[in-house]
Order: sequence, then structure tokens, then C-alpha cells
Amino acid sequence: MLNKIKEDLQKLENPEKAKILSRFFKTGKGEYAEGDIFLGIIVPEQRKLSKKYIDLTLNDLEKLLESKVHEYRLTALFILVHKYEKANKITKKKIFDFYLSNTKYINNWDLIDLSSHKILGDFLYEKNKDILYKLAKSSSLWERRISIISTYYFIRKNNFEDTLNISKLLLNDKEDLIQKAVGWMLREVGKRNLEKEEEFLRKYYKKMPRTMLRYAIERFKEEKKGYYMAR
Repeated sequence: MLNKIKEDLQKLENPEKAKILSRFFKTGKGEYAEGDIFLGIIVPEQRKLSKKYIDLTLNDLEKLLESKVHEYRLTALFILVHKYEKANKITKKKIFDFYLSNTKYINNWDLIDLSSHKILGDFLYEKNKDILYKLAKSSSLWERRISIISTYYFIRKNNFEDTLNISKLLLNDKEDLIQKAVGWMLREVGKRNLEKEEEFLRKYYKKMPRTMLRYAIERFKEEKKGYYMAR
């Protein structure tokens, strides 16, 4: 089955699209996704295949995740999310542990944004969340992004405490992809509870990197944006 899904993915290869994606996802030397290989397959096609191959084992999914081919990894994560959603408590714990043990392969922003809140966020919602705080302090850019994006699940449940706490931990992060992620999650908090977002901003907006702040206040009216950006 592992070889079959690879064959199916290869059949969908689009070289022209692959060139565009390689530039968009910064695969050049010294860039954040250096060495990542793209086949040029659109996300809906990968989602479709993931449903077809939901019975792939965790061992096979790990082999896909270990690949340099971006679409192999993303499709593997779509399958993992499907498996998680259909799993019982014991299997959900296995998938949660599997995800955490393979974070080094979940190493681009789309891979994280399309999976972490659906697995880690869901699993941790009513449990101890220390692992997210540990990830927030990681030297890995990708683990830090996982920590904040996982809280998107909590935000959707109108629970903002961990998002705000982790945002505070990441306040001085130098990585653009972390600044954007934190700003995005703060904006999501604001969609549901503007008072909570502004309470956080009033405390920290003068310390926040401008990219983070711009993302956080994207939905504000121009006058209010001007107030925060003026510092």
C-alpha cells in the first residue's frame, strides 16, 4: 500500500506548479525549507488520496514523513488526521505520541497549520498542556510554531488562556514564521473576544515585533490600527 500511494502521488506530478511551490515555500539554499522537494500537487488532490489510504499503518506513515517530498509528508499528515478523528481514546493517544515523535519531519508551516490543532490541540484540550510550553521553548522553529498553532483548537472552544500564555513566551521570537503565527492566533482570539485580545495588546504591543502586531490587528479599523502601529 505504501508503494501504491507513492505511485498515485507521482501520477499527479505537475512540474510547472512544483517550480512555483518551491519558490513560495522557500526551498533555496539557506532558506527555511532548504532541500524540500515539491511534485506540484494541489491540496484537494492530496486530501482525496488521504481518504483512499486511511488504512496505512503508522509505520508506513512514518516512512512517508521521512521523505524529502513535501506532498508525501502532507498527505501522510492528512491521513493521520483522518485516523485520529475516527480513533478511540487508546488509538488517539498513540497518534498523539506518534505526532510528537516525528516533529522533525513536520517541518514547514503548511504541514503544521493543517494538522497540529486537529491532533495535539484536540488531544490536550482537557488535559495538562505542559508539552506545548516545552515546545514553545524549543530551539526548533517548527516545534515553536506547533506550540502556538495547536492552541487554535482551544480558541475555537473559546478558551484563550494557553494561546495568550504561549504568545507571551514567543513575544520576542526572531523568526518571521513565528511572529506571523502568534499574530494570527491573537487575531483569532479577537474574532471571538476582542476585549481579551486588546487586553493582551495593551500590555505588550510596544514590545511586539511589527510583523506579529500587524497580523494581530489586521481586522481592526484604520484608526485603531494607527494607534497600535504608532507605538
